[in-house]
Amino acid sequence: MKTPTGALAPAGGQGEDNGKRLAVLIDADNARAAVIEAVLEEVARFGEAIVRRIYGDFTSTQSASWKALLNKFSIKPMQQFAYTVGKNATDSALIIDAMDLLYTRRFDGFCLVTSDSDFTGLAVRLREEGLLVYGFGEEKTPAAFRNACHKFLFTEMLRTAARHGEDAAAAESARRPHDSDPPASGHPVIPADFLMEALDRSVDESGWTQLGTFGSYLQKIQPDFDTRLYGFRKLSDLVRGCPSLFVMEEREAPSGNRTIVYVRAREDD
Repeated sequence: MKTPTGALAPAGGQGEDNGKRLAVLIDADNARAAVIEAVLEEVARFGEAIVRRIYGDFTSTQSASWKALLNKFSIKPMQQFAYTVGKNATDSALIIDAMDLLYTRRFDGFCLVTSDSDFTGLAVRLREEGLLVYGFGEEKTPAAFRNACHKFLFTEMLRTAARHGEDAAAAESARRPHDSDPPASGHPVIPADFLMEALDRSVDESGWTQLGTFGSYLQKIQPDFDTRLYGFRKLSDLVRGCPSLFVMEEREAPSGNRTIVYVRAREDD
């Protein structure tokens, strides 16, 4: 039986390679306990969380919301007392630990759960070592940190997806016949110019590209791009839901046992 490929583009919010060994490092001072379940579910799409650690002062009342979740999700607390008022000892502890883990050479990537731009340098350093960097933070997260990650996901979006379920988003995308239709309640307008810029960079001389290649370019240009922000569960749903922008085509792979999804820009009639 033929199975379509090319639909699992990183920009679509689907799984990539679940064989990756990942270290999940959480900044308790700049992450909400309410999002951790959704974050870990998303991490599972990318690989296996071999290490799960959270950094903060758990003697503080501000960290009380985390205590009940540590055992539930097998997260190891890394206690860090605030030695001096106004100095963030948590950041230093997380960065030092990340570098120690880096030099073990046991990991394919790191998941940094924080909305703090102070971790931009760490993300850049990890990338320089050839490791994948996934960021998870709120919409207020500065662009410097978001862009330093290979992929950045907004935790508000993850919470919404967890609350309503992705099936609802898929059903919504199927109902939208045209990209010029008004976006569903709560969803921003589809960034057509950005999509076409990424498509133009990814096509070959024939004007076509594999959907997965298109998704990779989207992520390279804008690490925080996620189709779920626009009401589509994955990239193929978005492309299919914007017929005035894109043309999709399934082709048989050379092996003959699967099909590959291709996409090009729709030309004016």
